[in-house]
Amino acid sequence: VQLQALGGGLVQVGDSRRLSCTTSRRTASNNGMGWFRQTPGKEREFVAAIAWRGGGTYYADSVKDRFTISRDNAKNTGFLQMNNLKPEDTAVHYCAVARSSAATPYAASYHYWGQGTLVTVSS
Repeated sequence: VQLQALGGGLVQVGDSRRLSCTTSRRTASNNGMGWFRQTPGKEREFVAAIAWRGGGTYYADSVKDRFTISRDNAKNTGFLQMNNLKPEDTAVHYCAVARSSAATPYAASYHYWGQGTLVTVSS
């Protein structure tokens, strides 16, 4: 299974950006999907997750009410809509496919990871 995360780039504080994550097979349509992010010298941190049916979502407190995770199972694609971006959102953002169908914030629960896309928020 290959995951390709797209949509990163340089934005200004307060801007919006949408990341997408496309999988190479239909495996992800039965599995939860998640987004994590990492900055140099820090551990990878959870951002958001969505269950395979799309009805269950889970957000880190730091992005709640600003970010929205969604998915289109017919297109094997997940999305992360990021609004009101802040400098602390600067990180490499990774998408991942979970082992189960649930939305989970635990990195160990994911078995496929994308290569990451860098989001830089400039003030």
